[in-house]
Amino acid sequence: MENLDQIDLELLKQLQKNSNITTKELAAMVNLSPTPVYERVRKLEKEGYIKKYMALLDEEKLGRGLIVFCDITLKQHTKEIGNKFVEDIRSIKEVMECYNISGDYDFKLKVLVRDMKDYQDFVINTLGAVENIGSAHSTFVIGTIKQEYGVPF
Repeated sequence: MENLDQIDLELLKQLQKNSNITTKELAAMVNLSPTPVYERVRKLEKEGYIKKYMALLDEEKLGRGLIVFCDITLKQHTKEIGNKFVEDIRSIKEVMECYNISGDYDFKLKVLVRDMKDYQDFVINTLGAVENIGSAHSTFVIGTIKQEYGVPF
């Protein structure tokens, strides 16, 4: 972060608000011409400050309106078992996020499915096929109060 100046930070802030913004629009916001802004953005991408660009889709309109947080405990804890679990979870399309956590559980999954019946199928057929899961505890989202996707500045 020490390599970033105020202009870089402002570019990152604006791009996370709207990644579809043009270089010309960005340049006007930071009072530079488009060429140095373009070069700065490419540098931020190359250095890994910008991971990727994407469109944020409406889950409900696309028939994936049920969000479930699933806390997972593994039966055993070895490097091989942990790595295999991570590999398996990364390949499951319904798992939107996965965190290795401290506390009573080993992992927290954010799962996106159509409805309760779809989640039941997910637990039985998809999670049930993942080796070494000792327990799974599900929490269903009733309503979203706040949902941010950026890094706070």
